[in-house]
Amino acid sequence: MRYGFWMPIFGGWLRNVENEQMPATFEYAKKVIQAAETWGYSTTLIAELYLNDIKGPEHDSLEAWSTAAALAAVTEKIEIMTAVRPGFHNPAVTAKMAANIDHISNGRFTLNVVSAWWEEEARQYGGIFTAHDERYDRTEEFVQVLKGMWTEEVFHFRGKFYEVQNAHLAPKPVQKPYPILYAGGESERGKQAIVEHCDAYVMHGGTVEEIAKKIADMKKRRADAGKAPFRSFGMAAFVICRDSEEEALAELERITDVKQSSGYAGYNDFVSKSQLELQVKLQDYSVSNRGLRPNFVGTPEQIAERILAYEEAGVDLLLLQFSPQLEEMERFAKQVMPLVEERRQLSAIKGGK
Repeated sequence: MRYGFWMPIFGGWLRNVENEQMPATFEYAKKVIQAAETWGYSTTLIAELYLNDIKGPEHDSLEAWSTAAALAAVTEKIEIMTAVRPGFHNPAVTAKMAANIDHISNGRFTLNVVSAWWEEEARQYGGIFTAHDERYDRTEEFVQVLKGMWTEEVFHFRGKFYEVQNAHLAPKPVQKPYPILYAGGESERGKQAIVEHCDAYVMHGGTVEEIAKKIADMKKRRADAGKAPFRSFGMAAFVICRDSEEEALAELERITDVKQSSGYAGYNDFVSKSQLELQVKLQDYSVSNRGLRPNFVGTPEQIAERILAYEEAGVDLLLLQFSPQLEEMERFAKQVMPLVEERRQLSAIKGGK
């Protein structure tokens, strides 16, 4: 299992807690990622939203790509996965920017391709927002341009949404043939696009049974399409680790006390503009990315056992959220990660008898 975390660019993950002691500043982000490298985290995911979806549009948030480039320059080992939404970007320019950040990071930059869902944000920032399936049509062309720019010496493309003529990109990315393209989607059209064009699949939080079913389905789709297996299956999750289960459950109750704050500004667009497999309730939305569904809530021993169950289901990358980020990441790294490894080894020994 690889342990990743969401970069806290919104000032927190909890829509019902006003101050989580994790400011939306570059200095805090730098402190978190440098500590994470020492604690054994492999990946950070930097979400791309121009409005603050967690605390409310009037609150501070960091821009993803400039933050990614800056963090690439002050780290040495960690994978920097940054979201990109085709409706806000020129694909040829994006390919150039990504190649540049890949060089800054010495081959640690990857992309999370996202078809946007927040219509109000698109209006405010001049993004292109269309019907659901058309967003994926655009995404497919966008990815084709990225790959072409990264791999061909002179690239030509003419599609419905984009046209590139005699384009040169140098230097090419450090990673060959190109940086890993992660993507998540639950609609039929979304899954089709991911199977055809991306390298790894990431999921919102879900129960072990829900996640195992998704992974099996995407593996079959990939095989049926004649594609190589996905390189990774990742899942989002929010962690509440405490010395006792009672303490953890008390914290869960505190953070899910729904107050309908301005952090819920994007809720209606999220549930109506996306084609979700599961109905998202307001309590689920209290924590971003359905992070409570995996139930990483309890003692280190309980959480370690649940992580092993997800590993058995096929998850190899956890994209974790914590509050407050720095303190809880350290607790998880020192109390949970070693337990997972110990129990995995013990299970292997028992299985060998």
